[in-house]
Amino acid sequence: MKVLFCSSEAFPFSKTGGLADMALFLPKSLKELGHDVRIITPYYRQIAKHHKEMIFKGSATIGMGGIETIVNYYELVHQGIPYIFVQNMHYFERDQLYGYNDDAERFTCFSYAILEGLKVFDFYPNILHLNDWQTGMIPYLLDEHYRQRNDHYYSIHTLLTIHNLEYQGSFDTYVARFFNTEFNYTYIHFDRVNFLKAGIERATKINTVSPTYRNEVLTNDYGFSLDGALEKRKNDFSGILNGIDDAVFNPKTDHFIDVPFGLLKTKELKQQNKEAILHHFDLDVNPELPLVVYIGRLATQKGINLMTRSLEEVIEFANARFILMGSGNDSYQDFFRYLTFKFPEKVGHYIGFNEELAHKLYASSDIFLMPSRFEPCGLGQMIAMRYGSLPVVRETGGLKDTVDPYNQYTGEGTGFTFANYDAYEFKEKLFEAINVYLNKPKDWNKLIKQAMKKDYSLRQMALQYESLYQIILGV
Repeated sequence: MKVLFCSSEAFPFSKTGGLADMALFLPKSLKELGHDVRIITPYYRQIAKHHKEMIFKGSATIGMGGIETIVNYYELVHQGIPYIFVQNMHYFERDQLYGYNDDAERFTCFSYAILEGLKVFDFYPNILHLNDWQTGMIPYLLDEHYRQRNDHYYSIHTLLTIHNLEYQGSFDTYVARFFNTEFNYTYIHFDRVNFLKAGIERATKINTVSPTYRNEVLTNDYGFSLDGALEKRKNDFSGILNGIDDAVFNPKTDHFIDVPFGLLKTKELKQQNKEAILHHFDLDVNPELPLVVYIGRLATQKGINLMTRSLEEVIEFANARFILMGSGNDSYQDFFRYLTFKFPEKVGHYIGFNEELAHKLYASSDIFLMPSRFEPCGLGQMIAMRYGSLPVVRETGGLKDTVDPYNQYTGEGTGFTFANYDAYEFKEKLFEAINVYLNKPKDWNKLIKQAMKKDYSLRQMALQYESLYQIILGV
C-alpha cells in the first residue's frame, strides 16, 4: 500500500522529541514490509545544509483566508525513504520549530501544502498518516476542499496518531479564517480553535502510542479535556506501542560503548563500562556498587518533582552511584547541580543531551529512573532494558505496558514499578532495586536476562500499524 507519513519533524533533519524518531523508524520499518512509504515535513532553517542533495519537485500556491503564499517541494532520499520537504521561507525557515505567535497559520499552511502537494509530486496515498496537532486539520481540509476534486482525493483515508495529548494546537477563534470554510464546530473546543480536536472528529481512525495510554486518555484525569471527544470515537481509537531500533540500540554492536556485551557475563562486562563512566565523571570508582542513571527531559511530566523530594535521601543512605543527564526546567537543572555539589564522590550530572554519552550511560548503568506522572509510551525504559539496566517506573501509559514488576518470590520481572504518583512510593521502590542488586545477585542476573530478551523492535510496531492500515482500507 501507499502511505504518506506527515510529520512536523523528522529525524535526522529536524527534532525536538520522540515524534522525529518515529518519523524515521516507522516509515523505514513499513518499507521493509514491502510498502511504498514517503515522509513529508517542513523545510526548516537547519535543513538548508542538505539542499544540494535535494531534487526540486514543483511548487503550489496556498490560499488561506485572503493570504496567498507559494510553497516549494524538494525531495531527498535517506536510508531508502523519500523525504519531501515543504519550503516556505516566511513560515518555516526560523530558529525554532515551534513556539511562535503564528503557529496556527504556519501549520495550516503545512496542512494545505501536503494536500496540494499530492498532485505536484504525483503521489496519491491510500493512507495519509498524520501525527499530532500540527497535522490535525488535514482530515477537515480534505473533506471540505479536496475530496470532490477527483477520485484520487476521494479515496484517501487518514490515520491520526496522538503522541502526547497534552499538546493540542489550541488558538483564538480568529485563526478559523485560514480554513476557507463557514464556521464549523468540528474544530471548536471550549470557544477556541483546536487542531487536535478537529483531527479526532474527522480522521478515519485514531491511535496513540501505547494500549494503556489509550485507556488513560479516555478518563478525565489524563484526557486534558479531550476525553469526551475521544470517547465518542473510542471504537475507532486504538493503542500501538512504539518500538526502538534494535540495530542502533544493540549492546553487542554499539560503537559508542567501551565494552560490548550480550547475554553472557552481562553483569561483569557492564561493570567494565561502569568503571570507565565513573572515571569520566570523577566519581568514587567501585564497579561492584550499582549505578543509577536518569536520561531525559527535565519536566514535571517526567516525574522530576518526585526525584527532588526523595533522591537526596536515597543518595545519602544507599550504597550506590548516580549520574543524571537532561535539560529543561531551570530549577530541576539546579537540583542536579546541587546534588553533585553535595555528593561529589557519588553523583555526576550532564546538563543537555549527548548521544554518545547516553549510550555509555545505558551500557554502564544498573538502574534506570523513569518515574513519570504520565507517559504516552516512553523509549528510555525499552532502551535501558535492552542494555540490561532495570527501570524504576511508575505504572502509567507505555511504562506499564513494557516493564514487568519484580516478583521477589518467583524472580520474575524486568524492572521495578510503583502505582501512585507519590515520592514515598518512588523512594521505597528505588531502595528496593538497590537492595536486590547488592544482596540478591542471582535474582538480579535473572532480571537482567529477562529484560534484555524483551522484543520491542520496530518490526513488531510496524506489523501492528500494517494491520491497522488494512482495517482502515477494509482489506
